[in-house]
Amino acid sequence: MENSNNQNNKITKKDLNKVFWRMQCLNFTNNFQSMQAIGFLSSFVPVLKRLYHDKPKEEKVNAMKRHLQFFNSHVNADALILGISAAVEETTSEDEKETVTAIKTGLMGPLAGIGDSVLKFTWLPICGSIGASLAFSGSILGPIIMFLMYNIVNVGTKYYGIHWGYSKGIELISGSGSNVLQRLSNMANVVGLTVIGALVASVVKVNIIAKISAGKNTIKFQDMFDKVMPGLFSLLVTIAVYQILKKTNGKHAPLLILSIMIISIVLTYLGVFG
Repeated sequence: MENSNNQNNKITKKDLNKVFWRMQCLNFTNNFQSMQAIGFLSSFVPVLKRLYHDKPKEEKVNAMKRHLQFFNSHVNADALILGISAAVEETTSEDEKETVTAIKTGLMGPLAGIGDSVLKFTWLPICGSIGASLAFSGSILGPIIMFLMYNIVNVGTKYYGIHWGYSKGIELISGSGSNVLQRLSNMANVVGLTVIGALVASVVKVNIIAKISAGKNTIKFQDMFDKVMPGLFSLLVTIAVYQILKKTNGKHAPLLILSIMIISIVLTYLGVFG
């Protein structure tokens, strides 16, 4: 089932480009029954048209039903799975088509984890933090740079994921291919944690102006804790927000933002925050 880029390949670069454009709407049809299955099939139609245009109607129907089975992964990882599925569809006979479903099922979980950790929980926060830092300083470049930074990676991984997945085929999920994916994931996690950790102290501002006066002596809480650990309150607030979001699975994020705003206003009015 080895796939090679030669003149015998039925699927063309134009077909894969059509898959890329169609997959931009892949998540539009998400549902609780089959999740991304309808979107996956809709994106995969150019491949099926190329491979089954001269096949019996029954085989065409079976091919479509095969890709309507439950499927759910990270949308950027879907690009890689679409490319690999195209290679497997092209290089297998009708008696071996269960391989396609097996590979999709085996890939969707691990690649979803990589997609979430690298893009959703690493690259997106980095882009948002850089954009927010510029926006806080009054620069209109903040949202523009965030948009460009994220979508260069977002669009790039989708486009090259489809073409790379097709060209590598089965090789990508065995041998050195899996090691490359794991190394990229580990590297992105380290960079992401470093950047996010540094931004906590610079972006999350908690300034406590409350103080205690005892005779001629005045104890300022902010100065006292800064001598022990600068940025301690910023860290504590970040950890508290993270734990709340983690326990609620992010369901009440808007309410949490509103609560922080109200608490900040009240504490500022009472003279605790400055």
